[in-house]
Amino acid sequence: MSERMVRLEFDALAPRLQEILEARVARLGYLGEFFKCSGVQPAILAPFMEMTEALKKALPDRLTETGALTVATLMGNRYELHQHERLSRKLGFGEAWVAAVEQISPDSAPEMSDAERAVQRLVIAMVERRGKGVRPEIEAAIDRIGADATIAVMFLVGRYITHALIVNGLELAPPVPSIFEEQPA
Repeated sequence: MSERMVRLEFDALAPRLQEILEARVARLGYLGEFFKCSGVQPAILAPFMEMTEALKKALPDRLTETGALTVATLMGNRYELHQHERLSRKLGFGEAWVAAVEQISPDSAPEMSDAERAVQRLVIAMVERRGKGVRPEIEAAIDRIGADATIAVMFLVGRYITHALIVNGLELAPPVPSIFEEQPA
C-alpha cells in the first residue's frame, strides 16, 4: 500500500464513526486497516457501515454469510474472507459448511440448504456477469427466499464488491488467518 495513504487510529476517527465502530472494535480487539484507511471519508464510511448493519437485519445470518463468503472468494478478498470464515464458525455453521460455500459449487454442496444454494447462484451470476442476464437466478432466489430478501442479497453483493475493490486496491493484508490455516491446538 502507498505510504502516502493516511491511516487513522480509532481516537482520530470522526465521532460518528467512533460510535458506529465502537462495538465492532471492542468485539474484535482491533481497528482494521480497512477502517483506518477509509476513515478519512467519514461521510462515505458511516453510511457504508449502516448499510452493512441493515443488511444483517434484512437477511438471516446463513444467507448473509453465504453472500459475503461467496463475493470474497470470487473477488480474491482474503481480508474479508478470513473474517467471515471466523464469524461463520462463531455463529455455529461449522468448517464443513464454510468450505462448501468457498468451493463456489452450489450444485455439489450438500452442506448448503436449497435457499443458500439459490443465493450463491445469484451472487455468482451477479459478479461474473456484472449483473446482466441474471433474471433466472433472481427468479430462483425469489422462489426460495422471497422478493424482499432477494433485493437484500443484491445490495449485499454490491456492498462486498465495494469492500473488495478497496481492500484489493490498497493491497491490505488480512488481519487474521484463514480458519483453514490455523494450527491445531
